Amino acid sequence: MITPGSTIGILGGGQLGRMLILAGRSLGYRFHIFEPSGPCTAGMVADHELNAPYSDEAALRTFAEGVDIITLEFENIPAEVLDMLSAIKPVLPGREALHICQHRQREKDFLKQNGLPCVPFEYADSADSLKTAIAAIGFPCVIKTAAFGYDGKGQIKLNNADEAADTDYLWNFLECPPRVVVEKWIHHIGEFSVVCARKADGTKSTFPMSENVHVHHILHASIVPARITPATRAAGEALAREIADKLGVVGLIAVELFLHEDGHLIINEMAPRPHNSGHYTIDGCITSQFEQHIRAVAGLPFGSTKLHSATVMINVLGDTWKDGEPDWSGLLSDPHVKLHLYDKGEARPGRKMGHFCVVGDNIEQTLASAEAHFERLNGK
Repeated sequence: MITPGSTIGILGGGQLGRMLILAGRSLGYRFHIFEPSGPCTAGMVADHELNAPYSDEAALRTFAEGVDIITLEFENIPAEVLDMLSAIKPVLPGREALHICQHRQREKDFLKQNGLPCVPFEYADSADSLKTAIAAIGFPCVIKTAAFGYDGKGQIKLNNADEAADTDYLWNFLECPPRVVVEKWIHHIGEFSVVCARKADGTKSTFPMSENVHVHHILHASIVPARITPATRAAGEALAREIADKLGVVGLIAVELFLHEDGHLIINEMAPRPHNSGHYTIDGCITSQFEQHIRAVAGLPFGSTKLHSATVMINVLGDTWKDGEPDWSGLLSDPHVKLHLYDKGEARPGRKMGHFCVVGDNIEQTLASAEAHFERLNGK
């Protein structure tokens, strides 16, 4: 057990790290941040922030020697960095989980090898092999770079053969990646996710499934409780627990799911860290995903994940600042709203600058209120 008063190191300095620190403070932990470019939003609330490239072995060693355990809020970290740090201090959720989840090819292979439901897929490593992969999958399909894609980045949807005709252009548009995954486009009736926490002894705890709404490939809203059947909810939570065990995760695993038209769930992606779709837990659950992550990596008993209110989380992107600083007064005048801003500096279109949650007794009324607040905030 890593007892309160110990120092936890976090790789990555974004808003997820910031919220991990804010949650861990109440448990008495100290925090050091390692972030290549800074100052960062997580570093603003940390005890210490170290800014250096992941290639700086001396800086990495200094970071590791100053903490008791290391976790992360960003999984795209070079494997050799994880190997080096693991030789000095424990790195959780663990190398294997990171190695699989940070690369779509390894992720898809993991799902297929373990008999877990996923979309039909093929790989390509050149413009020529891309043509073959597209032909095998058919239309519609989506091309995804195997590494470093999020919020719709590194993706192209193809609806027909005309759009797929010039694979040289498509390959160059994706900046000639080492590898891509070509997936069948699923005609789903909803997108959902489940966050599962797991400790080293195999103890697990899942949060209520969230119903997710995306706009331009970026999460717009998470709706909890999800408007699904109890059987679908149970199936999603069971999949998350199974994946957590098979990956040997210590910390959190977020599993994104499609609900197919025929009623079965398909795994889309996984993330071994706190997840945007789990932000609702800060205001809607007894224990947030961030506190649960700290409890998991530190070996503390889990807190309750019970949902105490219907909750809708809405992301606030940099687009909201198009006419200058937003007027928060209308949002904050509603006593059922909780606002979370990340203090990230420049507000760029599509950049996640914060979120707000609306809590209530009825999910439909709470959703209507949340969307109305979003429209007013954005001057619509």
